[in-house]
Amino acid sequence: MHSEKIPVAGSGGTESTAVLDLPEGPPRAFALFAHRSGTAASRISETLTEHGIGVLRVACEGTASDSEVAALVHAADHLRDHYAAPSVLIGHSFGGAAVLAATEHVPEARAVVTIGAPAATEQIDKLGAALLVMHSPDDDTVDIDNARQIFEAARHPKSFLSVDGADHLLTRKSDARFVASTLAVWVGRYLDEHPRPGPPPAEGVVEVSWNGATRFGQRIAMGRHLMTADEPTPVGDDTGPSPYDLLLASLGACTSMTLRMYADRKQWPLENVSVSLRHSRIHAADCEDCETRTGRLDRIERVIRLAGDLDEQQRQRLLEIADRCPVHRTLHSEIVVDTALAAGDRTDDAPS
Repeated sequence: MHSEKIPVAGSGGTESTAVLDLPEGPPRAFALFAHRSGTAASRISETLTEHGIGVLRVACEGTASDSEVAALVHAADHLRDHYAAPSVLIGHSFGGAAVLAATEHVPEARAVVTIGAPAATEQIDKLGAALLVMHSPDDDTVDIDNARQIFEAARHPKSFLSVDGADHLLTRKSDARFVASTLAVWVGRYLDEHPRPGPPPAEGVVEVSWNGATRFGQRIAMGRHLMTADEPTPVGDDTGPSPYDLLLASLGACTSMTLRMYADRKQWPLENVSVSLRHSRIHAADCEDCETRTGRLDRIERVIRLAGDLDEQQRQRLLEIADRCPVHRTLHSEIVVDTALAAGDRTDDAPS
């Protein structure tokens, strides 16, 4: 399991630190976990990563206040922007009430789990996802009657699990492991509708598949990194960058990296590089420098901003170097795309 700390913004300019736990291979899904502090949260998260689920843990100590709900929504935004939107929301103790309140702001959520949570029945009619209620009859902090209220207020699909003998904080390692293992099996029913086929991508290989969340939403796996792509509205749901956005991002990132490497090698005082890009289609007749004179052409406008105590000669040289970045050269070179069906695939009319 690989863990890293993530800053999470709340309301009123507040900020807290969340922990992102990632499995060894590409995650099959992501979960957002609002929890009480303690070892139970890390134990549950560790077990979930063993099942291939990445977990972003956010501490939730009080009631489901606006600031705590806002922090969860911002945490979901972080996953959506940098990896993939959370398809599982988990809340332990008061975190369960916060998760129920935040669910309506995370449309990608397919499964919601509460563990020892106080009743927040006013939020349940907006759930729109499968619900698992987990509670111990021996919980002396949040009475199990709260679980009954949550369960009865929810619509199907819903499930209930009694965690016999456990205390509120799941202090015993065996209780935390039991909760996590059962939870992982239960959510698998909602995650495996569109599993990523085969083993993790090989080094240098990018794999793209439908993520099942929206009509055109795509899951992009690049090593341990995940991204979501989509079409903008009204065609798609705008849950991620479009294919052309990703193309521009590739050129922009390559441009900035190339200028940084060149300036470092020359020991020039380049402090920062920012690149703005835009794609459009233009008539060939409107392009004075293009060889093609008929039809329409793709045009990418690229504006580079250089920060640092650079003289005019250095700036002009960096502008020239921008055209030498590998992605720029690829776009200007003759490109061959070899397309084939994966082994075992066949068209419907192929002989059996």
